[in-house]
Amino acid sequence: MHWLTLNFQNSSSPLMEQLIFFHDHSLMILLIITIFEMYLIMNLFMNKFMNRFLLEKQFIELVWTIMPSIVLIFIALPSLKLLYLLDETNKPMITLKIIGHQWYWSYEYTDFTNINFDSYMTKWENLNNFRLLDVDNRIILPMKMHIRSLITSTDVIHAWTIPTLGLKMDAVPGRINQVNFYLNHTGLFFGQCSEICGMNHSFMPIMLESISMNYFINWIKNYH
Repeated sequence: MHWLTLNFQNSSSPLMEQLIFFHDHSLMILLIITIFEMYLIMNLFMNKFMNRFLLEKQFIELVWTIMPSIVLIFIALPSLKLLYLLDETNKPMITLKIIGHQWYWSYEYTDFTNINFDSYMTKWENLNNFRLLDVDNRIILPMKMHIRSLITSTDVIHAWTIPTLGLKMDAVPGRINQVNFYLNHTGLFFGQCSEICGMNHSFMPIMLESISMNYFINWIKNYH
């Protein structure tokens, strides 16, 4: 097994880049704390003497109260920045409505008339290369555009997820959730329902194709 398979997928959006940076930042802080704690524990086990200045010492109490507060500040500031980036955009260029069903997805391009379709997993006899990931109708979106997704469900709770874009949003019946994203480049992006929604939960994949704006305009014009 290649060690990179234990890491995140390569980011394809600014949001996923920031999520990876925050993960690495937090992991480094946790690693430093763990090494320091292990050093103290091993030092106490290996040392048969007792330091009398560590007993009932208010200075030590002050240190292990202030130090965690400083560490939390270094974690909280990047976290607040990330929450700000996750906030909704006021002027999305395209709005995509996503509806979860048992067990397929429906998509509506609300900015255009009569562009809506259902997306089912490709049947075994029609399969090309992407087992359990390919669909009969892909989501087609242009790259380098701010896109708003409105997500809901008609029956049970689903979760619309594309890991390489850093997207995961629950599709809840009777409620519309919103998530925004931005595609850095063209390509195919895969995802699956991430909420156990019934016996065919594993068979409702997500496939998004990012294309240039010119190709997207042609797709809109030629859509039937």
